[in-house]
Amino acid sequence: MSVRRLALIIVALLALDGSALADRVGRVTGLPLPRFLSLKSPEVNLRTGPGTQYPVEWVFVRRLLPVEVLDEFENWRKIRDSQGAEGWVHLTVLWARRSMLVTGSTRSLRRSNREDAETVAMAEAGVIGRLLECREAWCRVEIAGTRGWLKRQEFWGVYEDEAVK
Repeated sequence: MSVRRLALIIVALLALDGSALADRVGRVTGLPLPRFLSLKSPEVNLRTGPGTQYPVEWVFVRRLLPVEVLDEFENWRKIRDSQGAEGWVHLTVLWARRSMLVTGSTRSLRRSNREDAETVAMAEAGVIGRLLECREAWCRVEIAGTRGWLKRQEFWGVYEDEAVK
């Protein structure tokens, strides 16, 4: 058996059993897993499996809520929300436009990416905004039409070392 053929068999087996390779890229899209997207629809059914035959376990009612894509199966994506709830949604309810969810306490939206920068707005926990870019420890966001900077640890919807442009 050739080395190339053996390598193809190993890759196929890894993808089937959900191990390391399947955890890094989606079997359908080839995009990184996990990755963040947002909910496009104002009402989204979270199902126990990848198909309409599976029961609805939860209904999201917040448009633009950031979610983490964990797995892919045909037109279905397994997602997780900021509270850890996991389930399957149809890809048509997901949007590549990045969003963020303020966590913890009320946060100061800063004019620049410095701790001592002027506060341009205050954002309550649970507020959803648009994620525009991230540089080192800070990310530029837009909340209710106001743009400013938040530290990565002040919201959910971006990975610790992820570059967002």
